[in-house]
Amino acid sequence: MTQENVVPLRRPTVPSTSAAAPEPLWREALGRELRQVRQDQARTLAEVAQRAGVSVQYLSEVERGLKEPSSEIVGAVTGALGLRLVDLTARVTRSLGRIGGPVCLAA
Repeated sequence: MTQENVVPLRRPTVPSTSAAAPEPLWREALGRELRQVRQDQARTLAEVAQRAGVSVQYLSEVERGLKEPSSEIVGAVTGALGLRLVDLTARVTRSLGRIGGPVCLAA
């Protein structure tokens, strides 16, 4: 490859707009999906929390995106919901893919 064929890599410039909502955090998207699955199954927080071995308050905070659960907790909750981890991950990925707008780049 010759020098004239090399294209320098550049970060895409993202216009700064105050109207654009920031991308959600992973924990927020994860929590929304866990809550949606639980509600689709017509199950209570108490039932799923007991089965997963966590407190109702903690599971509620996870569902609201306030807590960053460990992989063990995510595994316990998905198991309590009868969901495979790969299926939950796919759901979260799809939900994040539907979000439009600019990507926030760390400075």
